[in-house]
Amino acid sequence: MKARASIRLRLTVVYTVVLVGTCAALLGLNYAMLYSSLYGPVEESATSVKAAAAGPVRAGDALKDAMLDQLRTQTLLHTAGTSAIALAVTAVVGLGLSWFVAGRMLRPLRTLTAATRRISHDRLHERIALAGPRDELKELADTFDDMVARLEAAFTSQRRFVADASHELRTPLTIVRTGAEVLLAKQDTTVEQWQAMTHRTLTATGRAERLLDALLALARSDSGVLSAEPHDLAELAAVAVAEADDETMDMTTDLRSAPVIGDPILLDRLIRNLVDNAIRHNHPGGAVSVRSAAADGRSTVTVTNTGSVIPVDEVSRLFEPFQRLDPGRAAADRSVGLGLAIVRSIVRAHGGIVAAIPRPGGGLTVTVTFTAAGGE
Repeated sequence: MKARASIRLRLTVVYTVVLVGTCAALLGLNYAMLYSSLYGPVEESATSVKAAAAGPVRAGDALKDAMLDQLRTQTLLHTAGTSAIALAVTAVVGLGLSWFVAGRMLRPLRTLTAATRRISHDRLHERIALAGPRDELKELADTFDDMVARLEAAFTSQRRFVADASHELRTPLTIVRTGAEVLLAKQDTTVEQWQAMTHRTLTATGRAERLLDALLALARSDSGVLSAEPHDLAELAAVAVAEADDETMDMTTDLRSAPVIGDPILLDRLIRNLVDNAIRHNHPGGAVSVRSAAADGRSTVTVTNTGSVIPVDEVSRLFEPFQRLDPGRAAADRSVGLGLAIVRSIVRAHGGIVAAIPRPGGGLTVTVTFTAAGGE
C-alpha cells in the first residue's frame, strides 16, 4: 500500500500551486497589456497615416517599419524570458514559504498528537492547554482537554466504586468466615452458639444479597432504558407505600395520576428506593409524605421525610455510590449506600431530572420529574 502524503506536504503543494497560478495569471495579463501597447496604437496610427497619404510608401519608411517590428519582437521575447525566470523563482520561494507556513499552522496538531500518545489510563491528569488565538485548532485542543477531564472523572469514579463495592462485599463475608472459624476452633460448642452463628450468617448473606441486587440494578439502569411501556407513577407509589408501611411513621400520600413511558422494573425500583430511603433515614415517630402529579407535560413524584438536618453542600454527595452522611449506621440498618445512586441512574436512563432539597427542620425532599406520557 502506498503511503499517503502528509497534510503538511499537501498543504504546501496547494499553497504553491495557488501562488504560482496567481503569479502566472498576473504575468500573462501584464504580457497581454504590453503586447497591446506595442502593437495596437502603432498599427492604428500607421493605418490612419496610409489612409490619409495618397502617395506611395518610400523605402526609408519600410526600413523603419522593419526595425520597429524587430524591436517589438525583441521586447516581447525579453519580457517573456524575464517573466519565466521570475515565475520559476517565485515557485521555489513559494514552495519554501508554503512549507514553513504549513508547518507553523499544523504545529498545534503535532502537539495534540504527542499529548494523545502520552495520555493513558494512569496519566489522565495531563492536558494540552494550547495557547494562542481562539481559532479552530484552539477549540479542538480545548475540546480534547474537556474529553480527557471527563474520562479522568469517569475512571476515578469507577475506581472508587470498585473499591467501595469490594469493601462492602468483604464485610459480610468476613463476618461469616470469622464466626465459622471461631466455632470450629472451639472443642465444645452448644446449640445456642450454632444458632447465633446461623443468625449472623443469614444477616450477613442477606446484606451481601441486597448489595448484589443493588449493584445489578445500578448496572442495568446505567446501560439505558431496556423497555418503554406506559405506567402511572401514582400506582407504583401506592404499591410501594402499602408494602413499606411502617407503623412508627406518619405516612401521608397525595397520589394523582402521573403517566410516564419507561421500564417497569426500573421505575418500580426507583419509587421503592425513594420510599425506603425516606423511612430508613428518619427518626422514630417521624413523617413521610409521598405525592405525585402531572402538569405542563411533566409527571412528578415527590417524597419528603423528617430526620437529621442535612447540610446543603452535602446533598449532592448523597447521590454518589456508597456515600452516607452517617457512616456509623451502615452496620445497623439495611442500607447499602446505593439507594439514591440507583435513583439518579434510573432517572438519567429515562431522560428525567432528580432534585433534592434539605428541609430546614431536618429531612429531605426528593423530586423526580419525567416527561409525561404523550407529552413532548
